[in-house]
Amino acid sequence: MRSFLFQILFFSFTTLLSAQEVSFRAEPSRKSLGENERLRVDFIMNREGDNFTPPSFENFEYSGPTQSVSNSWINGVRSFSKTYTYMLQPKKKGKLTIGAASVIIEGKEYKTKPLTIEVTDPVANPRSAQTTPPTSPFGNNSPFGNFPFGFDPFGTEEVQPMEIIEPTKEDLFITAEVSSNHVFVNQPVTITYKMYLSARFGIAGFESIEDPRYANFWSQQLLDKLQVTEVVHNGKPFRCITLKQVLLYPQQSGEQEISPLSTSFVLQLPSNQVDFFGNRSYVTRSRRLQSNALKIKVSPLPEEGKPANFSGAVGKFSLSVNFPTRTVNAGETAQGEVIISGKGNFKLFDMPKLTFPPALEVYAPKEEEHLNHSATGVSGDITHTYTIVPQYKGKFPIAPLSFTFFDPETQKYETLTSDPFTIEVPNGEEYNATSPENTSEVAQEKGQFAPLKTEAKLAPINRAVFFGSGLFYLLWLLPIVLIPIVLLLRYFYQKRNDDTAENRSRRTNRLAKKYLSAAKKNIHNKELFYESIERGLHTYLKAKLHIETSELSKDKVRELLEEKQVESSTIARFLQLLSNCEMARYAPYTQADIDNDYEQAASIIALLDKQL
Repeated sequence: MRSFLFQILFFSFTTLLSAQEVSFRAEPSRKSLGENERLRVDFIMNREGDNFTPPSFENFEYSGPTQSVSNSWINGVRSFSKTYTYMLQPKKKGKLTIGAASVIIEGKEYKTKPLTIEVTDPVANPRSAQTTPPTSPFGNNSPFGNFPFGFDPFGTEEVQPMEIIEPTKEDLFITAEVSSNHVFVNQPVTITYKMYLSARFGIAGFESIEDPRYANFWSQQLLDKLQVTEVVHNGKPFRCITLKQVLLYPQQSGEQEISPLSTSFVLQLPSNQVDFFGNRSYVTRSRRLQSNALKIKVSPLPEEGKPANFSGAVGKFSLSVNFPTRTVNAGETAQGEVIISGKGNFKLFDMPKLTFPPALEVYAPKEEEHLNHSATGVSGDITHTYTIVPQYKGKFPIAPLSFTFFDPETQKYETLTSDPFTIEVPNGEEYNATSPENTSEVAQEKGQFAPLKTEAKLAPINRAVFFGSGLFYLLWLLPIVLIPIVLLLRYFYQKRNDDTAENRSRRTNRLAKKYLSAAKKNIHNKELFYESIERGLHTYLKAKLHIETSELSKDKVRELLEEKQVESSTIARFLQLLSNCEMARYAPYTQADIDNDYEQAASIIALLDKQL
């Protein structure tokens, strides 16, 4: 019996529910408002629906939607309502149209009627977008009227719809601050990108930060993470987020333009609603901003007074030559240092090299850097350590070392010169400067006597007849023997130089050993590795294209390689690798990435060597 009654009640409920017609409508909070007022629009349906699609709101700035659901029983009848709410701000005056919204209910599409809103001139006292509050069953004597935070389940207080506070251009912006707008070639300039955000808003996170193009500049990133400080701007509290700081060394004169920095982020916007504990509620929105573009005037270095040994150093430097051990026994080793210290474009000039007499065996200098990158430039020192092994007895003078740099402050070239010194070897064989091992042929000037020869080469007066001699037949048979040998050698030479995988690998290994040895040594130190890769690529270009360090801008390199008819894909790979070297020092890289970049560098050098 109880089951039968339940079935009757359930049948009655479903009959009543199905008898209720589907309704989907749009209700504005008002149909006329001032240009500086806001409008609330509710899209209300009395059944659960899918695929709700709002209008475009092309004539309005908008925020939303917020959703609310009402489900109640009155006298055994179920009442359902679902609402999507938008807050609108008109963009202009006049009669503006809000198009139809659509939704799918029970497999059928329903649309609202378009709304026409009249927007008048701005009003002196703009009203907020509000709706009529619901009626309480307690009338004006609601027992919940005095609850804290305006809590009233029956809504006797006027319902405040959610209003989101949007930032203005004065509340949220990005600046690009440059240390100097006028510099010389290879004089440092620093650009700092900062986001200013009013303290009323927050940042939930950054989706991307896109670097500008630093064409014709050597660049070095100075920050490895964002920096946030509290500042006062125009008398108001702001959060200042330093997004990037870049140290640049211009490589080409003229007016250089730097494109804006762009970033995408998630912004936290406050609303007019609070929770039960009185905390303001926030909504998140994706935003995108970009900084201002920059123009920097770059002056060329003066040609007047430029010394012949100038290698591109710009800044303020000092030179030190230290050889503490100047008396060395034959066969023993001694070490000395050449140190360039100071502040300037350390990675963009050639170190000066000492010249030693041929009697001293000297190994290639070992380079060591102690550099600090800051917003004012690169400071520190570079040391070349020389190792010598004398073989002969004697006193061997070492000529003074000269180093020239351009000082932007005085706008003059300055040349530093070390003191000469002597390496003394007290034992060992006497050094004979005229012996075949130690001298090359010296052309005699006209009018001078040739040196006396100490050895006589005598021949008998009566010489044997050449024709019919053993030497005659040997020379006659020699071409017959040499021809097949020459052909075989030519065959193996061509085979060795064919563009096979084995030969390409051999050529790649040879060039990598020559130009990337420092990178190979530092392959487990990411920062030193990428600095060595970049320096090796620059050294290769200078050797092949016969250019100076100051000409090593990406645009100039591209231009020279195109003139040499290098394939565009090879040029693109080379420039991309240079960009990777600049970025990889400040990005997370695995050992596999480093190994791959080393192989890429060796492969690209081999490709360039084949095409140049």
